[in-house]
Amino acid sequence: MKDSLPLSLADQTSAAPALSVIVPCYNERPNVAPMIAKLDAALRGVDWEVIYVDDSSPDGTAAEVRRIAALDPRVRCIRRVGRRGLASAVIEGAMSSSAAYVAVIDGDLQHDETRLPVMLNELRSGQFDLAVASRHIEGGNNDGLANRWRHALSDGGIWLAQRLLPVKLTDPMSGFFMLPRPLFEDLAGHLTGQGFKILLDLVLSAPTPLRVKEVPASFHERVAGESKLDAQVMIQFAGLLLDKTFAGYLPLRFVSFAMVGGIGVMVHLVVLGVLRQWTPLGFAAEQTIATLVAMVFNFELNNAITYADQRLKGPRLWRGLLLFMMVCGVGAIANIGIAKALYESNTAWTAAGAMGAVIGVVWNYAVSATLVWRAR
Repeated sequence: MKDSLPLSLADQTSAAPALSVIVPCYNERPNVAPMIAKLDAALRGVDWEVIYVDDSSPDGTAAEVRRIAALDPRVRCIRRVGRRGLASAVIEGAMSSSAAYVAVIDGDLQHDETRLPVMLNELRSGQFDLAVASRHIEGGNNDGLANRWRHALSDGGIWLAQRLLPVKLTDPMSGFFMLPRPLFEDLAGHLTGQGFKILLDLVLSAPTPLRVKEVPASFHERVAGESKLDAQVMIQFAGLLLDKTFAGYLPLRFVSFAMVGGIGVMVHLVVLGVLRQWTPLGFAAEQTIATLVAMVFNFELNNAITYADQRLKGPRLWRGLLLFMMVCGVGAIANIGIAKALYESNTAWTAAGAMGAVIGVVWNYAVSATLVWRAR
């Protein structure tokens, strides 16, 4: 019973805010103070707090949040060491909240924070489980995306996600949404916790379709810092879709690893084609060079995407590259050997080749995870 608690603890219990605004961030120091000022103006009359979850930004983002937190008790900072990733940052921030509702917003000032009270009112009505700020319904706009390439990435991701979603959602790529905290906690155990698009993860993880309310929102141009939307984000996004499609039976890291491998095959063929046309080295030498280039490419892409939260740097990077090439070399031998054995036992060459490739990918993934990107 609350009346039986010590006074200080009773006060803390009653002081839980109505809304926690979760801000996953990396290198957003110049935007911290303006963001908090905007939240203060937009949420007048609402008992709120903001929780910055910083992935140990080298620009001093956490220090700036703590400077303001010393003056404003509504501001909190979680600084993560040795862990990176937007989705896992959101999960940690939301799980640290005691508020009735949690909202997720980017820390770059591109989201329209004035939509927060509207989203909160929609959820308080009890008619909806999830409120999403959408750029793609009447009254919203997507003008803040920097160029045609980013527009194409965003539009492509939306089209792909909408093929799989159990609910109508015009902006599944949105990083600006709100839901009741108890619902988030119920879904948290089913989330992959990887990648950048946690909204899609939440919607696809719900055991029954969520009641979604979209509110129009403008996407502003970035004033400071650099955008995180690039091809890396889209590869992780596609991996998340595949992970959910296969109900989690294929780990997201494996899906990403396999996708990177597919891109590596294309790189291999392009390099081989160029060498065949422009050099007199002979096929064996050209194939060797193309293989080495593809291996380095795959390592760099996996280091940046598949294992972004365990990214190798400095001396560990070179050690990891050497191990990766050794692992892939063994995988290639296994690939060829198994395919050859199957073919010689009257298996169709297509099936034999595919089986060898699958064995090679599984070997490379399993051993790379154990030796190359092992947990520190």
